[in-house]
Amino acid sequence: MKRFAILLLAFFFLLPSAVSASVPGTDLPDVSAGAACLYEPSTGTFLYEKNASERLPMASTTKIMTALAALEAVPPDTVIAAAPEACRVEGSGIGLKPGEERTVEELLWALLLESANDAAEALAYGISGGTGAFADLMNEKAAELGLIDTHFVNPHGLDDPEHYTTARDLAILTAAAMENETFRKMVASPRHEIPKTEGTRVLLNHNRLLRERGDVIGVKTGFTKRSGRCLVTAAERDGVMLIAVTLNAPDDWRDHASLYDAAFPRCHAVTLARSGALDVRIPCPTAPGGCIHASNREELGRIFFGPVPEIAARIETKRLLFPPVRAGEEVGRVVYSSAEGEIGSVPLYAASDIPAPAAPPSLFGKLTEIFRGAEQTG
Repeated sequence: MKRFAILLLAFFFLLPSAVSASVPGTDLPDVSAGAACLYEPSTGTFLYEKNASERLPMASTTKIMTALAALEAVPPDTVIAAAPEACRVEGSGIGLKPGEERTVEELLWALLLESANDAAEALAYGISGGTGAFADLMNEKAAELGLIDTHFVNPHGLDDPEHYTTARDLAILTAAAMENETFRKMVASPRHEIPKTEGTRVLLNHNRLLRERGDVIGVKTGFTKRSGRCLVTAAERDGVMLIAVTLNAPDDWRDHASLYDAAFPRCHAVTLARSGALDVRIPCPTAPGGCIHASNREELGRIFFGPVPEIAARIETKRLLFPPVRAGEEVGRVVYSSAEGEIGSVPLYAASDIPAPAAPPSLFGKLTEIFRGAEQTG
């Protein structure tokens, strides 16, 4: 499967492993959901979509944004006293008492595992002074992520005509939230305990796929009569993470399982360049040994959905590259491409200082070397 055609404009060693952005699949199984998508976040590729841009209520999947906004607003050890308004909110909760003090982290555990609406409002009042002001914070984050079809009016997801999202936006939001280590740890936990006034509260994650499947690593359930069953999950196999979203899905558990089982066997994660693995010699007649040694710092990998195509690599350098060159100075890049176009690139940095020659070459000498180099690479 890993067929590589490595075309180089200079001599260097390249570790063989590569992959590119994939073309969305058209033959994944249909789902029961009114709207759905399957998202591969590292390339931003939607592998499956069904009414994925339709604005719909999201129920408690709202709490993905609630948690992310809270984590970015205050430290997790911040202590919050539960506002009376939070203790009166309808729906699921953990029975917070007015004035009860809990840390942001404890409230987030309750929010993400037990889907506690009182924890959501306690966070909103404790961080922003009320649900409206906290919703503004959530909407600011949505705008930052480019979620143009999402709008929040509360932190818990209870029905409101102005509270909506799309399957696409929810997938992009989830990908951002999963980059937060605290969030990722919480949504992957089947159970957790937090204190209460007397004893402890045992919190159980409502996401049953965490218990049924070894590849699922989160994320959040939701339900209201208006929204129907809503579910966002993330799963990971062999270095590939996929995010599935279903809104108004009567058979959501089966929907997610069938999408993962059909998609994962076709996803292939390959590394184009490992950090520091490239050893590139860039021709430079005025440098000692006639070349500048360069390497990469960044890693580069891609995901293919389907067969891995042939990969070509080429080196691009500055046309007028003459010493002095400092160690760490960017001197070019390696560009990877397939028949479909450019896949990605990594910068190349000089491995050591190259001093200026004792006698700088004449303009005529520089031009001669430039044309000579062009003939060699052409």
